[in-house]
Amino acid sequence: MITGIILIAVGLGVATVYNEYEIFLASKFFSIPTFLIVIGSFIIIISFFGCWGALKENYCLILTFSVLLGIIFILELSAGISGYVLRSDAESLIKVTLTDSLGKYNNTKVDEVTVLWDYVQKTFTCCGVNSYKDWASKFEDKLPLSCCSLPNGVVGVFSCTANNEDSNRYSNGCLTEFSNYIAAHAVSLGAAGVIIAILQFFGVLFSCYIAREIKIRNGITGFVG
Repeated sequence: MITGIILIAVGLGVATVYNEYEIFLASKFFSIPTFLIVIGSFIIIISFFGCWGALKENYCLILTFSVLLGIIFILELSAGISGYVLRSDAESLIKVTLTDSLGKYNNTKVDEVTVLWDYVQKTFTCCGVNSYKDWASKFEDKLPLSCCSLPNGVVGVFSCTANNEDSNRYSNGCLTEFSNYIAAHAVSLGAAGVIIAILQFFGVLFSCYIAREIKIRNGITGFVG
């Protein structure tokens, strides 16, 4: 039950982070957190089979718990591996979505894409996908103000440009920093899946042992008695 709660907490935590950048992320980024939440909920439900079976020393319930826990072990291991695979693919997937959304940036009619681009550039102190030059096709020598750090004491108009002498402009593109941030959360999903799967494996062994002891003590013959 505790491991189920942990999986739900990790899944919800990562899903919350990903939802913040939903426009820039492919759908597969949300599938693994959702998968862990479902698995965690399922574990909490089947834990009652184990608890009730142990209290009543019921061979069938313990056996059912062992089988279901074995299935959960396989699912958790799959989710853990998927998390590590997603980490490797994060940069290539995010590069596509960032590049596609770049042209949707609208400085006259602000929408959610514009807001998120400004938020990402300010948060990760970056500009464009690979560099500030990515904005050239849209704004020529001008840049979104979120591409520059605002100096202290500025009053009135402030400009952010692609000119070489603009020292306030962020020099790095957003792809590397942003994808590393997203990939780090994918790793946490993978780690949670693998670690909990290992714990569940021992749970399967112990529950099988308990089922065997109950079967011998009660003289049960056959698979289900």
